Amino acid sequence: MNTPAQLPFEQTHLLHVAPLLRTLQSQGTVHRVRTVEGDEAWLVTGHAQVQQLLDDDRLSRTNPDPTAARDRGAAFLDSLLGSFAGNPARMRALLEPHFSAECMLALRPHVETLTEQLLDELAGQTPPVDLRLALALPLPILVICEWLGVPPQDKDRFSGWTQDAANVQDPVRSKQGMTELFGYCQQLVAHKRQNPGDDVISRLCATEGLSDNEVVGLSALLLFGGYETTVARIGTGALLLLANPEQWQTVLDDPNLIPGAVEEILRMSMPNPHNGGMPRYARTDLEIDGTTIRAGDLVLLNIIAANHDRTIFTDPDRVDVTRRTAGSLTFGHGMHYCVGASLARMQLQVALARLIARFPTMRLAVDVEELRLRHDTLTGGLVELPVTW
Repeated sequence: MNTPAQLPFEQTHLLHVAPLLRTLQSQGTVHRVRTVEGDEAWLVTGHAQVQQLLDDDRLSRTNPDPTAARDRGAAFLDSLLGSFAGNPARMRALLEPHFSAECMLALRPHVETLTEQLLDELAGQTPPVDLRLALALPLPILVICEWLGVPPQDKDRFSGWTQDAANVQDPVRSKQGMTELFGYCQQLVAHKRQNPGDDVISRLCATEGLSDNEVVGLSALLLFGGYETTVARIGTGALLLLANPEQWQTVLDDPNLIPGAVEEILRMSMPNPHNGGMPRYARTDLEIDGTTIRAGDLVLLNIIAANHDRTIFTDPDRVDVTRRTAGSLTFGHGMHYCVGASLARMQLQVALARLIARFPTMRLAVDVEELRLRHDTLTGGLVELPVTW
């Protein structure tokens, strides 16, 4: 049997799929690999297979072997989900109303106002400026404060805790961050019980049948998932357009292309490529494209590879804001499709539309090769994004 390929795969260009991942994908859809922790796993790279398995009950996030070391990413997500980990349908039913089209439409003017304020501040600075610190980081934090009902003065505290909690390299730091985040959410929920407002946490508190612990868990989940991933996507999204000036110009010439440009950016974005993929464990023996998977085996569903599958997307490594991206699996599929996708999309649309309109001559202040991705956190994203205009 061939020696398993060792994760993480070396990524020679931060905007391109790792060469070894691309090579494996050209050889088939299922591959034996070894994780950073030293465990053997099955890496699934084919679009059709990843899509099917994202909604397959034969796979679970939970390792059936209670004595085994847990994947830190999966452990972190299970901590956030709490009692909802085994009942995603109930969690979805509770959260979906807060992400409705009507709710996003009502929130959008506030997102537009915040974006303009941040771009006003950016315009007053002398370039080069770090666009991550100027826009990508503060906007989603301010939006989540307004939407959830979190006091804006607490944003620095909870953003620090969520970054610590999502750390995949330091388990002590991750546990401490999680503890602080949950402790904060307990205080927040207690306050909302006594002083309800027009916000999501207050409405969750008023939902019949939800315990305080469940509201705390959902609040922590939304506090993390509602902004950390969006921070990463705004940064990498701007970079993808700035690194491809003809695409930036295309959107500048026709702002109606923004929704499609956002979908293309989401398809091409790379949540921490060092993770290998979304971890799942086989509940029973199964077959994936002719490969037998045994009960208990670790299966990594590689969204990056699936979103760059040449059988689905023509010339998948090229940014094309006019591309049809209906097959993108960035937000998952089926029952596990990300419930917060509408909030992320709306923020990306507003942020990039206003950025391009306000700074039509913006360009990178450094070569792409000088930029770095964050590998210490689940969500990935850029360390910094220096720009000029």
